[in-house]
Order: sequence, then structure tokens, then C-alpha cells
Amino acid sequence: MLSKGLVIRLARFGRKHQPLYNIVVANKRTPRDSLPVEVIGTYNPVPIPVAPENKESNEKPYKHIELDFHRARYWLGVGADTSDRVSFLFKRAGLLPELWPKPDKLSQVIQKPVTNGAEVVFEEPKELVRPRD
Repeated sequence: MLSKGLVIRLARFGRKHQPLYNIVVANKRTPRDSLPVEVIGTYNPVPIPVAPENKESNEKPYKHIELDFHRARYWLGVGADTSDRVSFLFKRAGLLPELWPKPDKLSQVIQKPVTNGAEVVFEEPKELVRPRD
């Protein structure tokens, strides 16, 4: 049975200018910060800086993500949709394939060329000044 009314999305909490997000399963029609069906993880979009002693090892700052993989797989199996950012995070975690949902549903995949070959058109120059009588 597919649950068409559920979506996995981010719910914001945290302070002003310091966002933290819960990865939640919620009904599609409820507001962003309303009570969810289940919380399956957290996401901190602010990169955690690298310690000064590790800067020589070329480590990059990282964003902290906690996720319950079993519950995420369950909700995906039940048929819950994902928001854009959550699908990006799930692709990075290996829960979703790279071409998700399907190539024909993605707006980035273009099957035909956008423009035809450029045509060169020469026009006669126009006189902008009216001649005197």
C-alpha cells in the first residue's frame, strides 16, 4: 500500500542565523514546523570547521548529518515522497540512485537540443537622422 500523503522533508529548529533541521516524515498538507509523524534524523547545514592541527592533511569542513537508515528505507519503501534537499542528502548517503525519481521527471535532463544552429542575418543599415527638405 503506497502512502501518497507522506513526504520526507526538513523541519527547521534552532536559533536565528543558526539553523538546524530535523529530517521528518510528515503529511504533505501540514506546515513545515508542525508535529511530524516521525523524526528520522538531523541535519546541520553550517559546516563544522577543521581543527587547526588537521589543516595540513587537507581535510575539508563537513556538515553534520545523523540519519536512521532503517527507518528511512522503510518510509521510502512505503512510498513516501522526498523533498529536493532530502533527496540530495539521501543520494549522498546511498539510499537513492543518482537519477531519482526518473530521468524523464527531472528538469535538468534535456532530450533535444535547446537551440538550432545560429543563423546569420544581415540587415540594411537604417538612417536614424531624417534628411532635410
